[in-house]
Amino acid sequence: ARRARRAALAMDFIPQLWAIARNTAVECVRQPVTLAVLVAGTILIVMSIPFSGFTLMDAQRMFVDLGLSTVFVCGTVLAAFLATSALSREIEVRTALTVVSTPVRRPVFVWGKFLGVAAALTACTAFLACAFMLADMHGTMPTVSTPYHFPVLTLGIGAAVAAVAAAAWCNYFYGWSFPAAVLGFGAPLLAVAYLVCTVYGKDWTPVPPWTQFRGQLWIAIGLMWLGLCVLASSAVATSTRFGQVVTLGVTFGCFLLGLMSDWLLARPIRDLSAALERMAADGDAGSMFDASHAKLMALRAAYAAVPNFQVFWLSDAVQQKRDIPLAFVAPSAASGVLVIVAAMGIAVAMFQRR
Repeated sequence: ARRARRAALAMDFIPQLWAIARNTAVECVRQPVTLAVLVAGTILIVMSIPFSGFTLMDAQRMFVDLGLSTVFVCGTVLAAFLATSALSREIEVRTALTVVSTPVRRPVFVWGKFLGVAAALTACTAFLACAFMLADMHGTMPTVSTPYHFPVLTLGIGAAVAAVAAAAWCNYFYGWSFPAAVLGFGAPLLAVAYLVCTVYGKDWTPVPPWTQFRGQLWIAIGLMWLGLCVLASSAVATSTRFGQVVTLGVTFGCFLLGLMSDWLLARPIRDLSAALERMAADGDAGSMFDASHAKLMALRAAYAAVPNFQVFWLSDAVQQKRDIPLAFVAPSAASGVLVIVAAMGIAVAMFQRR
């Protein structure tokens, strides 16, 4: 009987995981905070165009930095709030008890929650990325004589208006969730608008699409999305044991520490290693268990434990128009996947006896 039960659970693994992930994704995109962050992020991306004109340097480089930062910060906010609502709130109101009391393994439940949050985060990132790429294609306007990019203005604004109108129609007549409908209509419409704009110049003159399709920028956005998934996994792991406030604090703390890990940890490791090497060259290396060596080991352990989000932040490479080689993308993506797996392993272990 026990073997039959294990076989039945193994056969139901994929349907259970799919059902939990799908319901979680739907609940995430229905939340008002999702629509609020998307609207605020889109407005900030559009407003980055005139704000970039105040720089004394290259205005387009400043816009890319502001736009990518906006997408990253908005994704971080969504990762924290969505992961908190997906698991922590269900544990607090005890709706998770209904699921775990059925023949659903707890690892399946936790992984399904993460995959649902990751799916919703992917849709939101795609929405903001398409809005950012349209604004990047329009470009900044450093002078009053700079022409407008009429295809971007026409198709971009038209896609946004059409998405809101379709969402309002479906919400009024069919009872659809307005935030979910705006995201569901807006992301594909903005993507289509971007693809169509790649074949037109500023005055509707046909141009080769590869001249306006910035592949390096898409690679940077892809690695940024992976970094957001890392944040989502850490938020899910934290929410298995703590409430909303602690989860939000840990998520934003990981975000800030990950961005500053090279400055806070890597630089002291380099300086201390160089000092110990000089001492060893002078014949005064000391013991392996003294204070300096203990501090070096502690710094290395902390640097290994804290995810380094600098590998997911490629704004400098894009601004300097450098190629992003596969030799950098592949190890960065692999490290991100490993961090996600490790964080989810911790989440499953903490939720096992919750």
